[in-house]
Amino acid sequence: MQWEKLGVIWSPPGNKAWARKYATCPTPLWRKDGSLRLYIQCRDDLNVGRVGYVDVDPDNPLRIISVSEEPVLDRGVSGAFDDNGVFQTSVVRVPDGRIFMYYVGFELCHQIRYRLLTGLAISQDDGCSFERVANTPILERSSSELHIRCGPCVLPPEGNGNFRMWYVAGSEWEEIDGKSMPLYDLRYIESPDGIVWPREGQVIMNINHNNEHGFGRPWIVPSANGYRMFYSIRGRMPRAYYLGYAESKDGLQWARKDDLMNLDAAETGWDSESIEYSAVVSYNGQTYCFYNGNDFGVTGFGVARLVQ
Repeated sequence: MQWEKLGVIWSPPGNKAWARKYATCPTPLWRKDGSLRLYIQCRDDLNVGRVGYVDVDPDNPLRIISVSEEPVLDRGVSGAFDDNGVFQTSVVRVPDGRIFMYYVGFELCHQIRYRLLTGLAISQDDGCSFERVANTPILERSSSELHIRCGPCVLPPEGNGNFRMWYVAGSEWEEIDGKSMPLYDLRYIESPDGIVWPREGQVIMNINHNNEHGFGRPWIVPSANGYRMFYSIRGRMPRAYYLGYAESKDGLQWARKDDLMNLDAAETGWDSESIEYSAVVSYNGQTYCFYNGNDFGVTGFGVARLVQ
């Protein structure tokens, strides 16, 4: 693959209390009118994240149509798993027309730095507002997935099949470059309704402990020969994100082909230090990759176009 970077689409101007900074994890949804909505997490002055959106022209993703005035999903109630912020990783239109937003709840801890678990919110109005199904996670802790169960990408059922989820999970921490960092790999589970999920998944991709300590949100694209996965890799030295790519016939056995991705950090500019959270969509003969650059989206989110 060869990509042409088109540049930054949007970063918060800082004039909204809930969206002072960051535009993290662009997550696309095709709306009923054919427009393309990208959900993003913005943060307030205290670094607490909430979910908003940016609507773009699918023929020219650099052209912004509208930006949400208020968050569509706020932080959770005090004491809940998502009381210190939320960010979306998968937004799915289900067969009955509702929209499921799978999101990560950020919980500050004492003996470890944080815990990341997954919640679900549902929209009945084509993605303009969302209501939680519960104040508790749909991916709760388990003995083998104790601290991290998050970053899901979900595909709705085909025919009479199940919802399919690819996500990251782990239970260990390690000091890397003087900082305590979580270790987690890529896992897989299924659900008949997209709401109730198994407590543990099967590992489908292990990190390379020599130079990796985790994966970022996988993005699964069905293809004629099976599935393509665009994902983020958390490197050890330097401690930064970069993009990976893999292929599978069944979504379970994956062949890593990271060298084919060819969308790397730039020498200078908004994505010069890291590049992560890729989401790939195709429209009218063009394929676009939406992604974040430096520091998890502090410089906004941008787009690249597939040219080969």
